[in-house]
Amino acid sequence: MSRRALYWRFPKEVLMGQEQAVVSSMPVFPAQLTDEIQVTGPAQTKLGEIVAQAAADGVIGIRVYVSGGGCSGMTYGMVMAEAEGPRDAVWAKDGLKIFVDAVALSYLEGAEIDYTEDGEPRFLFRNVFARSGGGGACGGCGGGGCGSH
Repeated sequence: MSRRALYWRFPKEVLMGQEQAVVSSMPVFPAQLTDEIQVTGPAQTKLGEIVAQAAADGVIGIRVYVSGGGCSGMTYGMVMAEAEGPRDAVWAKDGLKIFVDAVALSYLEGAEIDYTEDGEPRFLFRNVFARSGGGGACGGCGGGGCGSH
């Protein structure tokens, strides 16, 4: 069953025919990310450098976010994170931590985060919506949040 599916909770009384079912619209997301998102080697290296440079300021990782919508579609980006949120899933490898909240993860599942220095140095989000039937590539950080360092 997909993690985005609605989960039905049936109290004991429902099974006995005495109450109506309660629907939980909260999807179940993992606390630890494994293959939900991919981070390429170049992206890991650059993000690790960014976190290391900002560690003295309390930065412990990178937060990936999704915002917007409307005519231009979703916007994908990253900012430095000083704490893990209560609803965050964490991607961790070689000391790098990437935090993704449940809402963002629902849009990012199946995506790849890459870094390139071809032309202008930037992070790329590839295969966004890959597991939900969509596709595309979006430029990351562009607003100076983390990729412009």
